[in-house]
Amino acid sequence: MIRERLFIYDTTLRDGQQTQGVQFSVSEKVQIARALDALGVDYIEGGWPGANPTDSDFFAQAPQTRATFTAFGMTKRAGRSAANDDVLAAVINAGTPAVCIVGKTHLGQVEGALGISAADNLDAIGSSIAHIRGLGREALFDAEHFFDGWKHDRAHALACLMAAREAGAAWIVLCDTNGGTLPDEIGRITAEVIAAGIPGRQLGIHCHDDTGNAVAGSLAAIAAGARQVQGTLNGLGERCGNANLTALIPTLLLKPPFAETLETGITPEALAGLTRVSRMLDDILNRVPLRSAPYVGASAFAHKAGLHASAILKDPSSYEHIPPETVGNTRLIPMSNQAGQSNLRARLAAAGIAIARDDPRLARILDTIKTREDQGYAYDGAQASFELVARAELGLLPRFFDVTRYRVTVERRRVGAEIKTLSEAVVVVQIDGHRSLSVSESLGEDGTDRGPVNALSKALGKDLGPYQSCIDDMKLVDFRVRITQGGTDAVTRVIIDSEDGQGRRWSTVGVSPNIVDASFEALLDAVNWKLLRDGATPVG
Repeated sequence: MIRERLFIYDTTLRDGQQTQGVQFSVSEKVQIARALDALGVDYIEGGWPGANPTDSDFFAQAPQTRATFTAFGMTKRAGRSAANDDVLAAVINAGTPAVCIVGKTHLGQVEGALGISAADNLDAIGSSIAHIRGLGREALFDAEHFFDGWKHDRAHALACLMAAREAGAAWIVLCDTNGGTLPDEIGRITAEVIAAGIPGRQLGIHCHDDTGNAVAGSLAAIAAGARQVQGTLNGLGERCGNANLTALIPTLLLKPPFAETLETGITPEALAGLTRVSRMLDDILNRVPLRSAPYVGASAFAHKAGLHASAILKDPSSYEHIPPETVGNTRLIPMSNQAGQSNLRARLAAAGIAIARDDPRLARILDTIKTREDQGYAYDGAQASFELVARAELGLLPRFFDVTRYRVTVERRRVGAEIKTLSEAVVVVQIDGHRSLSVSESLGEDGTDRGPVNALSKALGKDLGPYQSCIDDMKLVDFRVRITQGGTDAVTRVIIDSEDGQGRRWSTVGVSPNIVDASFEALLDAVNWKLLRDGATPVG
């Protein structure tokens, strides 16, 4: 069977940057563009040159990419020629091989929002595309509000598409701009557009997620014949976001009928890096990755119920629709008070611990886990701490060091005209009979206080003698607090996510009535797990 080519167009750097609270720096945009190019997308939309200084600076130093680099802008304004519109000129002057311009296709908005006639709108679309083509650039037309426009006045909406095509647009992209069109409508209207004379090989789809259907709507358009799909990494975008490429890409590559009838520029090797790219973006944004995200989430292949874990050991496909490593993810068998021995054996095996099915220590580990969860611990989200508990019960936990004492102080002091906060931590560690004392402040690069837990983390990791080389690449990437029980018996649970230079991420938990003490317990677990995983040898 001959498979048709489907082109993937990424707009993370433009539409994704319109997410509330998101503002990429130039260096971050360069980093993301390189990751997208390595992933194998066909188009990278870098932003809107001239709309803000960051986008203009980015285009001035954009990296060389295999993907077609694209600048975004809008059609010429009424009363000007395409050659004399300074806004359009700024977009073209970015020098990209492709230019995507947006124009309205909803007649009600043309007459109401723009205040121009239908004829003037068609002229703006056609002359803008022709001007871009005349300069030797590839031209793409984003048909804004298309699906609503098609339902409002089909003749004008179609005329807009035809004007762009006749002027030389390589792609005409149907935009569900307000995200309100459902997948069956998107599929039906896309098919009607193709039947009306716009070939599917020139047709793209751009969906927003306001009804939670952006991925489904994109798939419906592709099934109907569209051969370009636009989206963003992790579903970034205005309001509820755009079609999520981290869900779309593996679906297109792995699921019938798409995998059987279409081909993309993304190789299986590149697909295996998808989880890493997704988490890289979250790291840039200082966001906690969505655990429940399809394909790339930490819980996407997690099996908590004992019945599920037992089945997974015999046949992974019973509860996994794809092997997790296909997208660079991993299987997770959490431990919790719902766990049975199937979960426990699977989790121990994943940690490299072989234990017989009838070993009585299995029951002891389960009892310990369930007792500690009654005290407030949560091991389904703290796998590294679970492993340490299990190893302690099995007599397999090395003793690398002892913390003999620690102290944290938080001080408010006047600095010039300001009152500033400063956290300081002291940690005393004993290794093979030798004591070392480390002191750290929690100041960030910008001179602001990062809090007592940050100070503790820095002090603990400052001098661990023979183990220092193992922990130098550790960093704390997330910190979550929950108060359990409540009232005068309240207990604080802290879960900390750590990461190292090898890209490993692990979670640890601490519980105490005192939030600092709970945090320090989780930090200790994080360091001990790292030493264990790196094969450190206890001294003394």
